[in-house]
Amino acid sequence: MQIENPYLMFLGDAADDLAAKVANGVAKWRPDWCLGQLRLPGCNADLGLTDMTLEEAKAAGVKTVIVGVANRGGIIPQSWLSTLEQALVMGFDIASGLHNKLTDIETLSSLAAEHGRKLFDVRHPTETFDVAKGTKRPGKRLLTVGTDCSVGKMFTSLAVEKEMKARGMNCDFRATGQTGIFIAGSGVSVDAVIADFISGATEKLTPANEADHWDVVEGQGSLFHASFAGVSLGLLHGAQADALVMCHEPTRKHMRGLPDFELPDLKRCIEVNEMMGRMVNPACRVIGISVNTSGLPKDRQDDYLEAVEKETGLPAVDAFRQGAGRLVDAL
Repeated sequence: MQIENPYLMFLGDAADDLAAKVANGVAKWRPDWCLGQLRLPGCNADLGLTDMTLEEAKAAGVKTVIVGVANRGGIIPQSWLSTLEQALVMGFDIASGLHNKLTDIETLSSLAAEHGRKLFDVRHPTETFDVAKGTKRPGKRLLTVGTDCSVGKMFTSLAVEKEMKARGMNCDFRATGQTGIFIAGSGVSVDAVIADFISGATEKLTPANEADHWDVVEGQGSLFHASFAGVSLGLLHGAQADALVMCHEPTRKHMRGLPDFELPDLKRCIEVNEMMGRMVNPACRVIGISVNTSGLPKDRQDDYLEAVEKETGLPAVDAFRQGAGRLVDAL
């Protein structure tokens, strides 16, 4: 899917900024695409963007209204519909990452067809994918992997892309989750792809390219997570990654959502990811560690990074605090 920018961020009646975390992520990484926000009465979220009506957004050149809210159950409530219907009539496309599909709402589907507009349900891929071929292809690919899920793989991928672009490198961020797709304007929600086709979808997302081009691929889950390892392995094989960045959050007592599973040993996690990656690319290697140190006391954060470097022999950074310069250096 290809979502046109610039965007108007629709916050609906979000209770707080956490409920608008999708919109916050897009506004942080693509501020030039986010021209304004539309808030309904009762909305307590604020991205710090200009408040706009649909008429003002149209005059400003907005192409797509992004539903940037994550609510309980992933629903599109009745109170939003009149605004979304008006947006279609006025010529905007609409994109949403909620479980409740825009295309399942009859009034929205009818208006989109009548006015020639597009509805993007980014959580629900509509493309068809082949099974992976595993054929070697030109271009280079970096994939973020993790010791657990929700450890900063998207953030690290975007930080790497930002650093590469600052150096004039030929690169693209390849999104594999809902927020990432809004940030990239394209991508595939791989966790919604039928299992047999995850690697094939990843091959399609990261096609043959120029020899010096880097695809920076947003990772998902962890090979060590009993719930999500299937998606992680499909991504690893489909990407045929040349470089991996291991993402880690050191304060967890167990795997996210799995209290009976301890976090894997960092070196073991590196070894297993390299082993599985080398099934499709013998040159695959972990080039650095991205650690979310925000949960550690400030006076221990840098000491922890030094300890990780000593343990693994690889550069370890907190990409949020320090950027991704040393990770790109390691390429």
